[in-house]
Amino acid sequence: MAGILDLLNSDLGKTLISGTSKQFGQDEGKTANALGAALPLILGAMKNNASTPEGASGLLSALGNNKHSGGILDNLGDVLGGSGVNEDVLQDGAGILGHVFGGKEQNVANAVSKSSGIDLASAMNILKVAGPLVMGALGKETRQSNVTDQNGIGNLLSGMLGGASNEQQSLVSKLLDADGDGSMIDDVAGMLLGGNKSKSGLGGLLGGLFGK
Repeated sequence: MAGILDLLNSDLGKTLISGTSKQFGQDEGKTANALGAALPLILGAMKNNASTPEGASGLLSALGNNKHSGGILDNLGDVLGGSGVNEDVLQDGAGILGHVFGGKEQNVANAVSKSSGIDLASAMNILKVAGPLVMGALGKETRQSNVTDQNGIGNLLSGMLGGASNEQQSLVSKLLDADGDGSMIDDVAGMLLGGNKSKSGLGGLLGGLFGK
């Protein structure tokens, strides 16, 4: 099973980074950093939610929707076309973020902004694009692996997070508990950029991916 960050190293990832950077007027390197933070954060929040029977059931139900079957991954060029990101995709993304982050998505956008060097509005837009992509990738894996229960979806999420899993949950918890004074966001941004963390954690994964 491919990890979620492997997506960014693929041809699909190159299309995603290039198209997203053009759509929101951002440097490709900064956009890559933002996506490298956003994708596993969203996946980690989904894993956190799926740790309860109710959360797992809700996620599996959402993944059963044809909108999240993985088709977005096959039509990425259309989604990020010259006329702007499809409004339906952004609305879907906003709904996904609100659900998985429980209304704390502003904290997540702050961390992505600080860790990547892009402005807050662009960070939020990138998160809105990343949400449906994560759901599409997860929906595709769910169908291929015939996942139908809490244990199955939990294992699938852990596999897609790869070595980031344990630190990811800590990051998600810190972001959702942040009180908005900025200090917690700085700490989380430092973790995303690597800091003094072990290379086996999320910081190491992102640092290795982007040559830090």
